[in-house]
This record gives sequence, structure tokens and C-alpha cells, in this order.
Amino acid sequence: MDCIFCKIIEGELPCYKVYEDKRILAFLDINPVNKGHVLIIPKEHFNNFLDLPKDLVKDLSSLAQDLAVSVMDAVGAKGFNLVVNNGTEAGQLVGHFHYHIIPRFAEDKLHHWPGKVFSGEEMTRIAVSIRKLI
Repeated sequence: MDCIFCKIIEGELPCYKVYEDKRILAFLDINPVNKGHVLIIPKEHFNNFLDLPKDLVKDLSSLAQDLAVSVMDAVGAKGFNLVVNNGTEAGQLVGHFHYHIIPRFAEDKLHHWPGKVFSGEEMTRIAVSIRKLI
């Protein structure tokens, strides 16, 4: 497998490790949005969020919550984004599930996503469709 994250896990590529246990590794992103940008990955290869076992989702999310506090304290951030890009259409560049913890600063000039407006009829149709599929 030619997965850059699997190579990091195996020690074939270096990283700036911030956390590791038997199932999870967290390290600084080498192309950070802001200082302190951390990636959290499972050590077992899963392509995306939908492939993860639910117990691993819980462990990854719990660690993300704890690490977010540490990251903000370490770099003096007042906020953060917790991001999952799921699929290439959503901007996923590495086909190995990962959370991004991106510290945010008032002066970082990163803006919100543009909002879109849909009719009430369309919103109702979408909500009904989602409820039926749960």
C-alpha cells in the first residue's frame, strides 16, 4: 500500500508526534493551515470516516476533544476547527481517515464557508429524505 500515513505509522517517514497509543497516532501537519495544526489518525488503515468501526470513532473523537485543549494552550489559540474531509470531493488528499485540529486566531484571516439558500420546500424534502434513510 502506498499510503503516506501508513508509512508514518511504520516509521518509514518522520513526523512531529504529539500523541501515540496502540490504536491512534497524532502528529503535526507538515503543511499546516496554522501553527499547531494536528492530524489524528487510526493506526489501522481505513479510507474514510464511514469505514471506521464505531468504537474507534469514539476513541478518536475523545482524543480529539482532549488534544484540542492542549493544542490551543500550546499555541495560544482561542478557538479551533475540527475537520474531516471525507472523499476527494470534500478535499480529502490522503486516503487514510484523519481528523484535523486547526487552531484558530482572530488575525488568521480564514473566513467561514459561503452559505447557500434553499427554498422551504427543498429543505423539507431533504429533511424527510434523510429521516427516511436513518
